[in-house]
Amino acid sequence: MYKHILIATDGSEVGQKGVDHGLSLARNLSSRVTIITVTEALPLYAGNGFGMVSETMVSSYGSGQQDAANAILAAASQTAKSTGVDADTVHVPDAPPAEAILEAAKSRNCDLIVMGSHGRRGIGRLMLGSKTWEVVAHGHVPVLVVR
Repeated sequence: MYKHILIATDGSEVGQKGVDHGLSLARNLSSRVTIITVTEALPLYAGNGFGMVSETMVSSYGSGQQDAANAILAAASQTAKSTGVDADTVHVPDAPPAEAILEAAKSRNCDLIVMGSHGRRGIGRLMLGSKTWEVVAHGHVPVLVVR
């Protein structure tokens, strides 16, 4: 049925439910799996109150986002391994989450996207519930939303 499943996660509890469900489905269908996390660029409104963003701030934000993505993907990869599923992992930095997820699904020829219904909020967010619905609305393949 599904030959290649893209599982999107932001490391949140609901994101983990999406990972677990997607991996279970992949195991039962003997599907290939790619796990993706997306980190957004430094918000334009960040800075010292005057709209100024320093090079140090950009570098610090970028390395923090990379560290977070590495931790998310390492945890998801470990879950895949313990489930008995081989999974590729992908981090897309500095991108709008919905667009990056849809592009990854298209470029990797995925025939299903699995993701949580909502993710983290605030400055630490990687993906929001509104992003899930954006993927559903604009996706070219079925999207399984897990609560």
